Amino acid sequence: MPAAFEGGRRRRRHSEEFKADAVAACMQPGMSMAAVAMAHGINANLLRRWVHEAEMKPASDAVRAQVDDGAKAQEPKTVFVPVSLPTSAPTPSAQAPDIRIELRRGPTTVTVTWPGGAASECAAWMRELLR
Repeated sequence: MPAAFEGGRRRRRHSEEFKADAVAACMQPGMSMAAVAMAHGINANLLRRWVHEAEMKPASDAVRAQVDDGAKAQEPKTVFVPVSLPTSAPTPSAQAPDIRIELRRGPTTVTVTWPGGAASECAAWMRELLR
């Protein structure tokens, strides 16, 4: 084994505060993950994983980074919280809303309105149209 590999490679470890700061920087409007990753000296894929993990945490466990600006701290950054909505079966008397499809090609616009109750036929039509 070459001498350079005798000690082995060590994986860098980042503090929770460092991770929270990097994730919070991604949430600013107009900031790309690649730019934030480069600024923090980390791989963009690692930052994407941290953002994904932060989004998956329950709201009570979410890390909220605060940036200290002199004596005044900013508001905590908002965190995405997925919410499951109850599904309700449509009643026979309730009519599904119409499906509206707008197709644009150059200056020409074609609008198609399809009955909501015939959604499967609309899907078949779209498949044929886009074939």
